[in-house]
Amino acid sequence: MEALGLLLLLGLLNESSTPIWSDKPEECRQIQLEDHRYLGNYLAAHVEKKVKNSYICIDEAEPIRLPTSLDLLNLPEAKEKPVVAVYGFNDKTGQRKNREGIADFSTAVTQGGAEMLIDALKTAGGGTWFRVVERQGLDNLVRERQIIRTARQDFAGDGGPQPLNPLLFAGMIIDGGIIGYDTNIRTGGRGARLLGIGKSKRYTQDVVTVSVRGISVLTGEILLNVQAKKTILSYGGSGDIFRFVDQSTTLVEYEDGVGNNESVTYAVRTAVEAAVLELIYQGHDRGFWVIKDGHRHPHQHDGTNDGHYIKGDNENE
Repeated sequence: MEALGLLLLLGLLNESSTPIWSDKPEECRQIQLEDHRYLGNYLAAHVEKKVKNSYICIDEAEPIRLPTSLDLLNLPEAKEKPVVAVYGFNDKTGQRKNREGIADFSTAVTQGGAEMLIDALKTAGGGTWFRVVERQGLDNLVRERQIIRTARQDFAGDGGPQPLNPLLFAGMIIDGGIIGYDTNIRTGGRGARLLGIGKSKRYTQDVVTVSVRGISVLTGEILLNVQAKKTILSYGGSGDIFRFVDQSTTLVEYEDGVGNNESVTYAVRTAVEAAVLELIYQGHDRGFWVIKDGHRHPHQHDGTNDGHYIKGDNENE
């Protein structure tokens, strides 16, 4: 009986009960306070679900919407849309995944940085900011244009083949890369044990840093440069029992735990979007483009403006 009581006590105290896979919406749905008339009923239902079953649910594919995405999306449109090109946004960290006891040669951060940068540029102002020209698949684009040109020549009438419109060229190249991935920047945790019953929590924090710069195509001068960073949090909790019961003749041993790791890919995307947002404000401050009324002041998150000052009562001057 004493052993059974210890196991029940640990089940009630431990927040990280063993998860069960499920694809049923009614099992995966979080219990909401508004679904119950009284707070006591809500707490009872929450405890029952936590003790009885804790499900890991199969998520459906969905568009990614992060806080930085919303900031970019709500940005006022530009008076004139700059034409920019992205040739690459590479991983320059040289970091590899580190897993205990395993020689893992996979990279620690995503290799799709260019796609994230293009998405951030096209997200700005709901697509009202940058005109991004294709450079990642330029060979495929040129080959396809050649097929069109050849077909028009082969089937041209007396008036000759219809000319193909020229490719749009960029006035600025947006370049950069993922320049840092620092692990275990901050670590910690806490735990306690009493009479063979223990519970602990621990966490680690990593940091990913990206750099984005704008380069003039006409002169090759670097006009804009921004760096942004994003923390990556990992934490876990566990509980255990190690105790002799029944007059110290029976050993009860029980362990339970779960961990949560923030997505490195999401963190990189967030940092890229934050860098693009600051690049837009920096370009506005230095006179390369103009943001219409309604944008953030001060432009920089540290409370400063790079190129101009707020005059009078109009915060958008």
